[in-house]
Amino acid sequence: MKKLNIYYWIFTGLFGLMMLFSGIQHIMATPESVDLICKQLKYPEYIVVFLGVVKVLGVIGILIPGYPRVTEWAYAGLFYDLILATVSIYLMGTPFLMCLPMLVFIVPGMLSYIFYHKRLKAKATA
Repeated sequence: MKKLNIYYWIFTGLFGLMMLFSGIQHIMATPESVDLICKQLKYPEYIVVFLGVVKVLGVIGILIPGYPRVTEWAYAGLFYDLILATVSIYLMGTPFLMCLPMLVFIVPGMLSYIFYHKRLKAKATA
């Protein structure tokens, strides 16, 4: 159980920090985030701050213990964000291999989610 908790917190910490920093950038509407979302991906400007707030709330949702339904919805929302961002980048004409760096965000999130469920199972059997 101890090793399971260590893996869970490593991947959840990495995923949470990456999404938190991304969300804070969007909330602050930095030129880089506005350029990416509005100019390159052609989304409206009002979506930038909204995405930032939702990302920060998602990170809070995966870190608060005792609310499994909230945690599930938070993981789902963060994954929808990452998958839609990847698809949007690809559909703008970016070669597929240039979309692979998004795995840096997706893989820790997947591992965090897997270890989250393993921890729930371990707690249920204990």
